[in-house]
Amino acid sequence: MEFSIKSGSPEKQRSACIVAGVFEARRLTLAAEILDKSTDGYISGVLRRGDMEGKAGTTLLLHNIPGTLSERVLLVGLGKEKDFREKDFLAAVRTAIKALHDTGAFDASIFLTEIAVKKRSVAWRIRQATIAALDASYRFDQFKSKKDESRRPLRKLTFAVSRRNELAQAEQGLAQGLAIAEGVALSKNLGNLPANICHPTYLAEQAQAMAEELKLECNILERADMEKLGMHSLLSVAQGSRQPPKLIVLSYKGAKSSEKPIVLVGKGVTFDTGGISLKPAAEMDEMKYDMCGAATVLGTLRATARLALPINLTVIVPATENMPDAMATRPGDIVTSMSGQTIEILNTDAEGRLILCDALTYAERFDPDTVIDVATLTGACVVALGHVASGLFSDKDTLARDLLDAAEDSCDRAWRMPLWDDYQELLKSPFADMGNIGGRWGGSITAACFLSRFTKKYAWAHLDIAGTAWKSGADKGATGRPVPLLMHYLLQRAGKLN
Repeated sequence: MEFSIKSGSPEKQRSACIVAGVFEARRLTLAAEILDKSTDGYISGVLRRGDMEGKAGTTLLLHNIPGTLSERVLLVGLGKEKDFREKDFLAAVRTAIKALHDTGAFDASIFLTEIAVKKRSVAWRIRQATIAALDASYRFDQFKSKKDESRRPLRKLTFAVSRRNELAQAEQGLAQGLAIAEGVALSKNLGNLPANICHPTYLAEQAQAMAEELKLECNILERADMEKLGMHSLLSVAQGSRQPPKLIVLSYKGAKSSEKPIVLVGKGVTFDTGGISLKPAAEMDEMKYDMCGAATVLGTLRATARLALPINLTVIVPATENMPDAMATRPGDIVTSMSGQTIEILNTDAEGRLILCDALTYAERFDPDTVIDVATLTGACVVALGHVASGLFSDKDTLARDLLDAAEDSCDRAWRMPLWDDYQELLKSPFADMGNIGGRWGGSITAACFLSRFTKKYAWAHLDIAGTAWKSGADKGATGRPVPLLMHYLLQRAGKLN
């Protein structure tokens, strides 16, 4: 889809469709009001007849309205004006895009981006509208033998701004939105691929292709390399799989070499059976999504490189399957991590932390400014926060605040969870330095406490995305979260966020 920015009056736009908003009680937005005046009250007359109330999520398509140059006008309900917030703005854009795809219009001009949203800038509105529009247009149908030919997608979308002096800021917002949306799409595509295609070798090949395309540094560590480094915790998870494990390292350098990098670590379990501690059969197909942390950091890196942000960014992806082969790790086995700390494996289904701990130790060699790991780590986080917010853990208050601000700004929500020493007691083992689980209670917290033992040499945060990385049911599929959160954090660090 092609995007552009334009200022101008809606009735003068020569387009297949003009999109304007209507609040409840038939309160017209400025664009709708201008259209109404140019059509001698045609729109307000339609509303008075009860065709639309302005409720959120509703639309009304009007054809061949006199006094306009557009073939169609799409009215989008916005809900109550006094309650209109960021989430309502994004919902309205998504509603508009989905309706537009059903109209047969090849291009459209959207005037929803002129609507004031709290005190959000025009760059924010354009950036978020771009991400929302492409998210609403996303389809994953590459494995369907017959495509849906009834759907005629938009080819061009124009976002309206109120004033010409806003154009430069709007263009910046559009460029950022396009890059973030591209990162989200990559993350969703990788997540949605079946595990017989998206295995560790495939992830490594995709990383190498991205490095060649975007001029990144790429290093793929094989099993022998990891053995030499003493990554026996990571390798213990890979023991039961015929797929060879990979440690994928990609680096983008947009700042001076003397500037310390930000490091993102993404869990890349391309399929998780639970190993010997086998999962129930129901919904095990969704365990292809256990590599969404890896997909997230790769999508974030792509967006960062597209925007040429003035930062140094490295991503590390420990990639493996977790399978119950005769060679698989058993409950009760003890392994030595790259850090030298020993781990009693009490449950082989708590494998994410076993691969992350060696990757977090490996991150030390980059002398990082900050390390953030992203993982579909615990079902306990889903119990605690549902599918609305990612769990955020950090013992660095400033870093936690920065990430929470990014979550709020991007509408990719997160909630800070405790990381108190009280919980560390639950990881005690009589035979090793620690167990890999801490019992039934506070599972997401003890998992984060486990990881914290390998992050003492740098500022660190952990995002548990088990509840936000994918959706089940009728809307089943990867979400691409938290690429927007991470990108807003990086944009802020780069001084490029308006």
